Amino acid sequence: MSDKFDGDGPIGETGEDEAGLPASLLPYERWVEDAYRQVMVKALCFARDEGLPGQHHFYLTFLTSAPGVGIPDRLRAQYPQEMTIVLQHQFWDLKVDASDAVMSVGLSFGGIPSTLVIPFAAITGFADPQVRMVLRFTPPAEETAAAPAQLPHSRPSPAGLAAAEDASRDKPAGEDAPADSTPQVVSLDAFRRRGPGN
Repeated sequence: MSDKFDGDGPIGETGEDEAGLPASLLPYERWVEDAYRQVMVKALCFARDEGLPGQHHFYLTFLTSAPGVGIPDRLRAQYPQEMTIVLQHQFWDLKVDASDAVMSVGLSFGGIPSTLVIPFAAITGFADPQVRMVLRFTPPAEETAAAPAQLPHSRPSPAGLAAAEDASRDKPAGEDAPADSTPQVVSLDAFRRRGPGN
C-alpha cells in the first residue's frame, strides 16, 4: 500500500475536508461527543446524589419520538418532536442508570405529576446556565422506531411534593413560575459556548 494519498478515497481529491483541514480516519468527533455525554451523566449523578448546589440548574433537550423515550401521551402530543425540561427546584425521583444509558425524573406539568424516561441517546442538549455550560449532542443517525418506554405507575412521594412546594415558596422574588404553570420550551442559544472563530 502506498504512503501517498491517491485522491480516490472518500476524503476527496486533496485529502482535506471542507475547512481545508486534513481528514481524520479516527472518529475524534464521536469520541469528543461521548466524553461530553459523560460530563452530562456525571452532572446528573451529582444532582441525584447531592442535589443541585447554589443556583445550578439543568436544561435538558431531548427528542420525544426517539426510541425508549417514555413520556405521557399528553406531553407527546404537545411536543411531538423535541422538548426541553428544567431540573431546578421542582423535580423528584431523579434516577440515572449509566449502564443502561437512561435517566428518569418526576416533574409536574400543569399541576399534573409525571414521570419521564429519557435514554441518553435521545438527549440533544444539556445546559447549566449558572456557569454558561452548554453541550449539544448529535442524535443517533440510525434511529429505529421502537415502542415508547413503559412508565412506572408511581406518583411522586408526598415528601418529594412537599419539598418541591417548600422550594417554590422559598424562591427569591422574580423567580416565580408563570401563573398558568404550562411547560415552556427554552431556547439555549443565549447560553451556548462559542468555539474559536465563532
